[in-house]
Amino acid sequence: MMRKNLAVFFFFLTIYFFGQQKITGKTLSENDMIVASVLVVNISNDQKVYSNSLGEFSIDGSEKDEIRFVKKGYERASRKVVDVESSMNVILVRIPEEIEEVEIISTTGDLAKDSKRLTKIDKKEQLQKDIGLPKPPEKPREVPAEVKKVLLAAAFGNVNVQAVYDLISGKSRRQKRWYKYEDMQDDILWIRKRIDDDDFVKDGIPAERIPEFLEFSFIIKPEIRSYVKAKNISRVMFNLESVLPIYVDRLKTNNNIVDKK
Repeated sequence: MMRKNLAVFFFFLTIYFFGQQKITGKTLSENDMIVASVLVVNISNDQKVYSNSLGEFSIDGSEKDEIRFVKKGYERASRKVVDVESSMNVILVRIPEEIEEVEIISTTGDLAKDSKRLTKIDKKEQLQKDIGLPKPPEKPREVPAEVKKVLLAAAFGNVNVQAVYDLISGKSRRQKRWYKYEDMQDDILWIRKRIDDDDFVKDGIPAERIPEFLEFSFIIKPEIRSYVKAKNISRVMFNLESVLPIYVDRLKTNNNIVDKK
């Protein structure tokens, strides 16, 4: 029985590898700007990939396959493969969004003092949760293949060829790394939207090093990210303040070493 399953598995695997070609292209906006992290789906073979930071994508497919493109904030696009040798550049149209009222709050530059003042914002967000406002839609992410799930399915004669390919090619591992990177960048962006760059600069952190400082803070105090997820800006600021002198001291030490050289 096992030999029969293996034979069937390799038969379909051979068909998959040799019957597909690479469809490549770019995801762009109406202004010819790069649109990254677009979910690209081949409807014909159910394969999914994401466009990279340059908007480039590469997905297995054949002529006449239907390729769909999905990105939050943009209208869904669909294209038919006419020529596998030609690049498929896709223009995504942004969906108009209503801009919420922006509340401008002055800051003193002291993270400890400002965190107390910003507690009101946290209470406002908590109130929104309490009255049951819907959560924003999650990112359309492809679930990375897992070795245990693939082996368990194969044991029962259900071979997922795409999942096997993802594991062998390393795609699953790369997806997990990319998702972690995306989540970290989202947390950094959330903080930067709520704390002015000048507050960091006043404490000795150059503006171009603010993202680096926040990444450093996540390593020193992982609980900061849990406060970000809880939308608790006051706790985030309180913890950042304790990491600030550590990072600034390291920055000064590194600069002295460079100057001596």
